[in-house]
Amino acid sequence: MIIKKLSLYNFKNHSEKKFEFSPQINCFVGNNGVGKTNILDALHYLSVGKSFLGNTDVNNIKREEDFFTLDAEIQNEDSEDIIRITQPKEAKKVIKKNDKSYDRLADHIGYLPSVMISPYDSNLISDSGESRRKFLDSMISQTDSEYLFDLIQYQKTIQQRNALLKYFAKNRTWDKDSLEIYDDPITRFGTKIFRKRKEFVEQLNPIVQNFYQIISGGKETVSVIYESHLLEDSFENLLKENIERDRMLTYTSKGIHKDDLLFEMDHVLIKKTGSQGQQKSFLISLKLAQMSLVKELTQKTPILLLDDIFDKLDDIRVSQLIELVNRENFGQIFITDTHRERTESVVKKINEESIIFEV
Repeated sequence: MIIKKLSLYNFKNHSEKKFEFSPQINCFVGNNGVGKTNILDALHYLSVGKSFLGNTDVNNIKREEDFFTLDAEIQNEDSEDIIRITQPKEAKKVIKKNDKSYDRLADHIGYLPSVMISPYDSNLISDSGESRRKFLDSMISQTDSEYLFDLIQYQKTIQQRNALLKYFAKNRTWDKDSLEIYDDPITRFGTKIFRKRKEFVEQLNPIVQNFYQIISGGKETVSVIYESHLLEDSFENLLKENIERDRMLTYTSKGIHKDDLLFEMDHVLIKKTGSQGQQKSFLISLKLAQMSLVKELTQKTPILLLDDIFDKLDDIRVSQLIELVNRENFGQIFITDTHRERTESVVKKINEESIIFEV
């Protein structure tokens, strides 16, 4: 998949910007604050329909404007498609492919897979399990069209069950039969999600280990381990055995909404023992493994978005990374940097078809 053209209208700090891209490497250079990362965020929107920075859609509309629009021309194997994303201030977001609106956002996910490497990746190591669950869900959603639907249904049902538990506590009442109505859909959707997460991580882990050895050349061994209550018991049993606990806590205490990924180095959590360099190498290995597995499972080549990569690694490691990605045929690459000369000296050595845009 290749993004040939991109147009931004009223998106964040950009009133209007138009680009025609190289199928290889594209770089956005300029001072801090000019909106380089915002262009990567627009590309991320094309892939998954939302900001990678976590902003709400309306907050991405340029100040004092009433909407934003993103238009892109996408080249796939046998045709060209036009993707348009429009977000009015007073209405819901619309995503169209060739002038036809999607009924559900989930139907668009996976059309244009992408992987982002940014300074915010360190949160995957330092934050709570929620950020790692979101990362895992994002990866799987790009490879499995049913997964996102199952996840949405599961989350809705958990919210309903939790609301009922809170109602019981507030009104000092209890109806076990009413609560157990949610057991079947929670078990059904949750078990499907668990199995897909477990299988995906089992496939991902050896690829992460391989890339880590290539990038770091380190003697240490890294691992990605899936942690879930369902590894210990069935979902049906978990709900039944914890019903009194859930009643006291007023929320569902066990389930796949508590899953986590453990990032280990030599069998110890990497956030406890890994140096800054080791953690950076691990995170890049994780993202490259994501690209490789998404490509294998979908037969589509993800676009790679590298935000401020020179602030994460020295010039030599950046060169090694881009060369590795280019050699692995990972497809189209988009890079932001503050120094044109530095960027040019690195990317031109690797691929003559690269384009550098001044922002």
